Amino acid sequence: IFRNRLYDTIFEVVVFTLAVMGVRFLMSNEQPLNIIYQFNDQPSIILARLGATIAALVSIELAIRGHLSPGGGFAAGVAGGTAIGLIAITSPSEWMQKIYQRWHASTWEKISVLIFIVLAVITLVGLELPLGETGTLLSGGIIPILNILVAIKVALGSWAMILIFIRYRGLL
Repeated sequence: IFRNRLYDTIFEVVVFTLAVMGVRFLMSNEQPLNIIYQFNDQPSIILARLGATIAALVSIELAIRGHLSPGGGFAAGVAGGTAIGLIAITSPSEWMQKIYQRWHASTWEKISVLIFIVLAVITLVGLELPLGETGTLLSGGIIPILNILVAIKVALGSWAMILIFIRYRGLL
């Protein structure tokens, strides 16, 4: 089952990487908007940020325990991307762009993919971590580590796409 999950995760990473590349290509000839409207009423901001907090916590839980239940790295990354999106609709786009650049999110996204590929190849060759006792947190061998890497890749890729869409299409 774990080997099948590994193949599934590999193809999720490939599909998502193609989606990020597609968004960048699609928007390459667009002109950025001069004015970007955002939510500025207090109830919307509070609810969006509460939702972002919940989505971030779900993301962490799915990344760590995804091998024990439905979910895993891709679902964790989508939850993380949702958290980032909820913050983005209530924050100035320039601020979100500065944070993205300050934390070198694009570089970390690429690094997580490279580490994922190396670990996946090592695992497919036959070198694996011990699987541990079935049903425990340490029972997945390398899969929990791969889940965390995929979650990072998908969340940061989502952040990149959100910034691109906001810049060229706005929020509302």
